[in-house]
Amino acid sequence: MVACLPMLVFTGCLKHTRILERPQAPTVVLTASAQQLIQQLDDRYDAIHSMNARVLIRASVGSAAKGKETDYTSIHGYILLRRPSMLRVLGMMPVIETRAFDMVSNGQHFTLLIPPKSLAVTGTGKVTTPSKNPLMNLRPAVFYDSMLIKKVEPEDLVYVTSDTGLVRDPKSHHLIAEPDYELGILRRIGNSQQLMPERVVHISRTNLLPFQQDEYDNQGILVTRTLYSDYRTFDQISYPAKIAISRPIDGYQLTLTITKLVFNHPLADDQFQLKIPSGTKIQKLP
Repeated sequence: MVACLPMLVFTGCLKHTRILERPQAPTVVLTASAQQLIQQLDDRYDAIHSMNARVLIRASVGSAAKGKETDYTSIHGYILLRRPSMLRVLGMMPVIETRAFDMVSNGQHFTLLIPPKSLAVTGTGKVTTPSKNPLMNLRPAVFYDSMLIKKVEPEDLVYVTSDTGLVRDPKSHHLIAEPDYELGILRRIGNSQQLMPERVVHISRTNLLPFQQDEYDNQGILVTRTLYSDYRTFDQISYPAKIAISRPIDGYQLTLTITKLVFNHPLADDQFQLKIPSGTKIQKLP
């Protein structure tokens, strides 16, 4: 009799059925092999040699863990990028349209000029001593690696999984099913059997375009999460007009809204050079 008790509990009138909202399935669900996903990612990278973008930059610092978040006024700016490693990011002060900041990098070293503070910061691409101001820990690679998703190298170890996420449409409020692929890029630690994630690229199965990239440090800790949305065609290349960058450890977020974008037009070396005005205090980071 005791053995029958579980059956009595889960049968008869001791149950209640709930009606759940059925998510709307996409009209198109595409299928691709791991090699096809890698090839498409590589092709997108190879198609872009340079970019010149006019953007709206919105920054915020803080997090739920810290119990507060501060939003900064959005500013207009420009981003110049030239492979393999050249970058310039220029932000303009609201209304008066003078420089709020100007940052250049060759991939190894960077210079950040902040005219309102008569301050210039120079250093390498790594943060060795974190600043109390999260935005002062911003480095060029955060922009570069978020705006140009790197290709998969032949020596990379990869995996592909498929899942379906559920999101609420902000306009119709309907529950939408979003099937996707997750393309993970791994590295082996020495000669051991241990693998460490470098990044995971989330690819929509409705259009096979990336909508998220997660990047990890040498300890396997998530350092950058980038969301891509509002894809548009610029110079015959499909590219996200909105890029949201989150740095959970550093405690800041950046949202780039692209208003104008030109691909593969020549960018001269002097466009990535920054002259420091006389009288500017120079802070050298290790």
